Amino acid sequence: MSEKIDKSNADWQRQLSPEEYHVTRERGTERAFTGRYWDCHDAGTYRCVCCGAPLFESSDKFDSGTGWPSFARPAAEGAVETDTDTA
Repeated sequence: MSEKIDKSNADWQRQLSPEEYHVTRERGTERAFTGRYWDCHDAGTYRCVCCGAPLFESSDKFDSGTGWPSFARPAAEGAVETDTDTA
């Protein structure tokens, strides 16, 4: 994981779109089948919108049928944290 970035909420709101802010800072979820990457097939690296750290490689992407991008593995060990969503 990248080093923690220390910014105020106001700074994050200036940097991110309202949806990006909601998802990354407020633990929100974008609606299924709506995000710009759920059906994207371009080759490359998926990066964190906040810090630019590499998260996933397009070669590891697969269609899980959920409406959200799904990947077989992170770009590197420790690149992402996982959490169980019970909502």
